[in-house]
Amino acid sequence: MAAFHALPGFYQVLFLYLEPLSMVLPAIVVYAYPGTSWFHHQLIPSSQTASQLLDERTQMAIWQLANCYFLLSLIEAVVFRAVRDTLPQNPQAQERLIGASLAVLAVADVTHIAATIAGLPTDLRFAFMHWNATTHGNVTAVVVLLTARICWFLGIGRSRSVNGNQRKTL
Repeated sequence: MAAFHALPGFYQVLFLYLEPLSMVLPAIVVYAYPGTSWFHHQLIPSSQTASQLLDERTQMAIWQLANCYFLLSLIEAVVFRAVRDTLPQNPQAQERLIGASLAVLAVADVTHIAATIAGLPTDLRFAFMHWNATTHGNVTAVVVLLTARICWFLGIGRSRSVNGNQRKTL
């Protein structure tokens, strides 16, 4: 395996394996089982049962959302590996490409969290114990991923800084 200076240890496991897997799962859930109606119903926690039929527009929007999850999964799983395999001896280029990707993903994290919280009914917004797995995935898990991206930019747990220079250790 080629050297991946830009994503050492924890970051490599998180961004090459765990996050892509966590993003492809919603796409599988929507496309295969339990399907669009179930996923749509899970977006806002409720004790009511899911409706079996969605109108065509709603079904299309859920399929498109699943496609976005799938796309993000592919970007991290495939593009990050291409950076690693193509530039094993160029840590500065790795840092620049991975940094640009993580910056865009961090912006998407913030907007995703904001959109999810804004879309929740007022009584559920901060009632974390009443959230379901989907809501925790859309907020709690994304906060964890955003925190990991921020830590990457701060140089925590890695030997290179964002600008590609060696970090001085104390």
